[in-house]
Amino acid sequence: MRTFMIATLLAAASTVCFAQAAAAPVAVASGTILPISLDGTLRSDHARVGQPVRATVMQSIPGTRIRRGARLIGEVTAVTPAPHPSLTLRFTEIEQRGGTIPVAVSLRAMASLLEVEEAQTPEDMSMRGTVPQNDTTRQIGGQQVYRGGGPVAEGMTPVGKPVAYGMVALPLSRPGRACRAEVAENRTPQAFWVFSSDACGLFGYHGVSVAHAGRVAPSGQIVFTSAGRKLVLQSGSGMLLRVLAPEQKSESASGRMDMRAAL
Repeated sequence: MRTFMIATLLAAASTVCFAQAAAAPVAVASGTILPISLDGTLRSDHARVGQPVRATVMQSIPGTRIRRGARLIGEVTAVTPAPHPSLTLRFTEIEQRGGTIPVAVSLRAMASLLEVEEAQTPEDMSMRGTVPQNDTTRQIGGQQVYRGGGPVAEGMTPVGKPVAYGMVALPLSRPGRACRAEVAENRTPQAFWVFSSDACGLFGYHGVSVAHAGRVAPSGQIVFTSAGRKLVLQSGSGMLLRVLAPEQKSESASGRMDMRAAL
């Protein structure tokens, strides 16, 4: 009888510990880069506050449980119509098999669908039709990916390595550009998908600007504006997002919206 009671208590304790472990949120290290693709088109003339925004993680994230195909979930938090259209987005969690991970992110780079498609097209047109593992492609931002045994290179300098569905590298920062290199002592190679490791700002979005990238207050809020009568963010556009440090999530809203300070 005593043996049975001990076994029962141990089983109950294991169940409680498992439930507690399952309930505990899994943190993603600050500075981690998330390469995503928008799942739907967002338009300033149709969007509404509270509208869900969904995106797909396009490359497994090194050092985490986040795998390619996970969903990043957010919402539209503000909309301004013509004549000065703008859209404000905020992403809040990652959904994947095994649970939900809360996150707050800022924007590092964004590219149109056309730029994304071009980055996946072999540079040597005669190579079309060969296996993708042997293609040489040019990342958004200019770095070249030499698959089939080569590196990712900036000119003659190796900066990363090709992996399935993308490339990994340490983030780079160039003088005169807003984007930072490693942050929060996160020196883990990051997933860049079709982007260069120094990709920063907007690519292929003419007339569109990032008024606020979300790193400084109000943190996590990404604001796009347009010089035209409407603002359209295409389905299939690529983004590089960066996970914010916990202290950045609680910043007050007193900061000035300055893109150069916010990437």
